[in-house]
Amino acid sequence: MKILIINDDPATTDLLLLMLTPTQASIQCVDNSFDGLVLVKRTNPDIVLIDLMTLDQDGWKITSQIREVSTVPILILSVFDNPSIVAQTLDMGADDYLIKPVPRETLIAHINNLTRRKKNKDQTTQKTITPQIA
Repeated sequence: MKILIINDDPATTDLLLLMLTPTQASIQCVDNSFDGLVLVKRTNPDIVLIDLMTLDQDGWKITSQIREVSTVPILILSVFDNPSIVAQTLDMGADDYLIKPVPRETLIAHINNLTRRKKNKDQTTQKTITPQIA
């Protein structure tokens, strides 16, 4: 499975890497929307994780730009726990929205759910990640 993380906060990106590295997924991280859009086009990830608030653009604009070129599942991660913001984000094309901090198991379950739906829609082989228990 290929995961693309678009997040401009190094601490959050490091935490996501720590949470997802044991799954054996291939993970790419970028800190701006331009590079994120280039990688969506170039690498065709299985899922994109986006922080709603980034320095160069907000997650809504990034989501809209990705939707113009791809149907890849988009999972928004945000500290905003506001039903209006969640609704706006989903209406703008995101597939899911999780409020940070999110437990590792919940994040992985949402990633698997979105990629499973995409697989069923595309009629391709199933790609899931599983946590490695130490």
